[in-house]
Amino acid sequence: MSEALRVGIAGLGTVGASVARILHDKAAELTRQCGRPIVVAAVSARDRARDRGVDLSDAQWFDDPVELARAAEIDVFVELIGGEDGAARACVKAALEAGRHVVTANKALLAKHGLSLAEVAEKRGVLLNYEAAVAGGIPVIKTMREAMAGNAVSRIFGIMNGTCNYILTRMEAEGISFEECLKDAQRLGYAEADPTFDIEGHDTAHKLAILTSLAFGNRIAADDIYMEGISNITQADIRAAGELGYRIKLLGVAQRTESGIEQRVHPTMVPTASVIAQVHGVTNAVAIETDILGELLLSGPGAGGNATASAVVGDIADIAKSRPGFQHGPVFGRPVRELSPYKKARMRAHAGGYFIRLTVHDRTGVFAAIAKRMAENDISLESIVQHANGANTADQKTVILVTHETTEAAVRKAVDGVTKDGHLLDKPQVIRIERAA
Repeated sequence: MSEALRVGIAGLGTVGASVARILHDKAAELTRQCGRPIVVAAVSARDRARDRGVDLSDAQWFDDPVELARAAEIDVFVELIGGEDGAARACVKAALEAGRHVVTANKALLAKHGLSLAEVAEKRGVLLNYEAAVAGGIPVIKTMREAMAGNAVSRIFGIMNGTCNYILTRMEAEGISFEECLKDAQRLGYAEADPTFDIEGHDTAHKLAILTSLAFGNRIAADDIYMEGISNITQADIRAAGELGYRIKLLGVAQRTESGIEQRVHPTMVPTASVIAQVHGVTNAVAIETDILGELLLSGPGAGGNATASAVVGDIADIAKSRPGFQHGPVFGRPVRELSPYKKARMRAHAGGYFIRLTVHDRTGVFAAIAKRMAENDISLESIVQHANGANTADQKTVILVTHETTEAAVRKAVDGVTKDGHLLDKPQVIRIERAA
């Protein structure tokens, strides 16, 4: 039997501890599958005394994760510290430069520094694996890097944040507010104490940037993503969507157009009969549209210690199966030097139209003024109705508009006009409608 693969783990939180437990509890099965044992040879964390539910007494302890990354005692460095800079970046770079394979679940790090780290990995001839960085336990990275050779991707989209999907699912099912759902998500451990990274779309954007690079062969451009979160979604939006035959999901969408690549993260109304609308709770789903395969949908657990740890262990097992002299594939599907510059697509009409909710003064002329602003911006309306709901009072009403195909710029300009006219009593809501998703 081949020599054991020696693993060093930096970060022993929920995911790191789960990885160590899986490698311990499944040792015999992993040895059979990989043809060699996998052992945790060294670890690094802030607290040595904490009980993590697994015996790590045989592992060498490093107080400094960078020292662990360079240690001759390991073959693979597993980074589970988190954060786009600081210790996470320093130790991953150190491990790659020292000729160690690296496994990480850190999407923020990859979105910001993935290209420079990939250059080091490719120069040193080592692997940089990151399945757990996107969509938890769903094998979307492996699918795109290995299983779709020859396929040209036209669009990739999906639900990539379990916290947001959990909140939107409960809002619809139980009729409770965003704020109440968020508190429950925090209590259950689905949301952080500061949930901004999740609920405002940053987490989804980082994941989307990585998938976009894999899909279209461009350099990562996380800063060029249009981003909008779910914090302003109300029960009025949830109810109106249901009445129109839609369900609200936070989607990350990337597609190739004639003018470049479009990347966006925002709440979206999807038909209730569509597959993506049936993805509930903390589950994630990623759809990939290609010329040969058609549409492929991958769905599964997108968050939690076991789901993420499973993906990390899968990456470690892939390294264990490789042999000396094996030529490793590029980190982002193509060598970094061959990735094309990111070209942002021009704004174009959205075929699905838009849902617009306006809370307005209940007075004569308001409907006519709204319709006038829409016409000025060449927006054709499918419907415009006064929507009754519990928030209405004698002097305010909710107006729901559904547009035909138009551009985001036209919608925003029209809504700004209604605002300037002095008719609005609350922040307007604008949500894209996807006719098929």
